[in-house]
Amino acid sequence: MHQARPVPSQFSTVLRVISGNFLEMFDFFLYGFYATYIAATFFPSGNEYASLMMTFVTFGAGFLMRPLGAVILGSYIDRIGRRKGLILTLAIMAFGTVLIAFVPGYASIGIFAPLLVLIGRLLQGFSAGVELGGVSVYLAEMAAPGRKGFYVSWQSASQQAAIMVAALIGFLLNQWLSPAVIGDWGWRIPFFIGCSIIPVVFVIRSSLQETEAFKARKHHPSFGEVLRSIADNWRLVLLGMMLVVMTTVSFYLITVYAPTFGKSVLHLNAAESLLVTFCIGLSNFIWLPVMGALSDRIGRWPLLVVFTVLPILTAHPVLSWLVHHASFANMLVAELWLSFIYASYNGATVVALTEIMPPEVRTVGFSLAYSLATAIFGGFTPVVSTWLIQFTGDKAAPGYWMAAAAACGLVAALLLYRPWSAAPWRGRPSVSS
Repeated sequence: MHQARPVPSQFSTVLRVISGNFLEMFDFFLYGFYATYIAATFFPSGNEYASLMMTFVTFGAGFLMRPLGAVILGSYIDRIGRRKGLILTLAIMAFGTVLIAFVPGYASIGIFAPLLVLIGRLLQGFSAGVELGGVSVYLAEMAAPGRKGFYVSWQSASQQAAIMVAALIGFLLNQWLSPAVIGDWGWRIPFFIGCSIIPVVFVIRSSLQETEAFKARKHHPSFGEVLRSIADNWRLVLLGMMLVVMTTVSFYLITVYAPTFGKSVLHLNAAESLLVTFCIGLSNFIWLPVMGALSDRIGRWPLLVVFTVLPILTAHPVLSWLVHHASFANMLVAELWLSFIYASYNGATVVALTEIMPPEVRTVGFSLAYSLATAIFGGFTPVVSTWLIQFTGDKAAPGYWMAAAAACGLVAALLLYRPWSAAPWRGRPSVSS
């Protein structure tokens, strides 16, 4: 009689899957953490605001490549296999990271410096367009029955681990090196660390096995079939995108933009801002699997609704309170509240996105919805936040952006699950796939 795989085997597989996601997200978000230093190195300007905006625009440009990566790499994964696709995405991300880490500054090679950084960001965005989808689908397909939410939540949890490591390295650098040294070359050290562990993660990810769900499928769609299926299911992709807007905007607001907000708006020092970011990553890391498991028990819809209503009501007031009472402790309290909202919502969102997509195009459908939300909304959160503060004069204005994203997620959740209809509360959404 066939016996279930032992728990250590499942645990080991999860670690191997998310190790690559950890590295990709570690490299991807370093750019946001060190935006002010990158601005001075590659985008020098007499105007600090203009220089920072150029840096964040380049950061956002990587997200514009995500939909393209979602379609091209996503169809590859749905056709060839989860394992091979995850190895390919890691290779592309690695090349972009190495490029950014070693490019000389504007003072050395002029206009080629920002151009090469832009190419590196575009490669990272192309890879990341399918990385989250590929990992999430792999975890969903290997999950024990009734525990998809818990298993898939570790995709997002691995991102939080990456944020914690990146923030901790940044905090230690601020303790060991002077601001002048960090601005000159010290900010590159985390990128070098990311480059050094790339070979290790390649070995780990290469040991993955293909999922049983993928091997059991008799037909693997061609690229043309994938495109036709996505076109046929455009409503699901659109609603999936709307569902993700809340999670991607809130994530980039409380993590990538947080160090800049702490330094530029609240006038905290860099070490304090990075320490807050570390605590937020830890908070997310704890809440994500807890809420993913809770969504397995009570269903996705209750969490999606509750944790979109809360930021609509509290995001701006919390940031307004923080701005008027700026301190390290208060920033930590405000960010922890927003972290709880984000992690609780995301714990249900990511697994819901794997469930609403047709199995034959699950990776590309998930990745396209996620990447569109990130490219159009989430990835430009630092740009939008910086602009909103400048345009309105309200230092808490990023709270409006998060509230608007939450409203988008609430509409999507209500349309997908339709609690007023005969659709089951715990079951699949009532939108036909």
